[in-house]
Amino acid sequence: MYKHIFVPTDGSDLSEATARQAVAFAKQIGARITAFHAKPNLSATHFFGEDKTAAPSSLDQIDEQIEKDVQKSLGFVEKLCSQADVQCDVISSPSNTPYEAIVDAATRSGADLIFMASHGRKGIKAKILGSETLRTLTHSPIPVLVHSYGEREPPSA
Repeated sequence: MYKHIFVPTDGSDLSEATARQAVAFAKQIGARITAFHAKPNLSATHFFGEDKTAAPSSLDQIDEQIEKDVQKSLGFVEKLCSQADVQCDVISSPSNTPYEAIVDAATRSGADLIFMASHGRKGIKAKILGSETLRTLTHSPIPVLVHSYGEREPPSA
């Protein structure tokens, strides 16, 4: 059975609801969790183009806000694990392709299951918006458990 569950999170309501389910599952089977956040890898050229420079203070503020968001989303999972008495590690890495960061970090952490959310989008919405979950499913050598709420909203805390 699974002993090390990898839980990607972005801090969204859907992600938090899925983290609750992942922690409950881990508790039930005696597994540990590694929570992961793929933070945006931003640069001055990302915002201002190659010919312009950004004020360092602007980039510092953006980096600070990103780091706060990362710590908040990982802290949420860490707190859930603590309350459930489930061992938890937290990691993040910069990436503009979250699915690649998820697969890479899950592999490096030694996880034997990735537990993640699906928005359940269908039709044109799914094609336009894409799906990090689908990309993870199709690229991961590690099994992926997809927790889906379909078209309905996940329950809030």
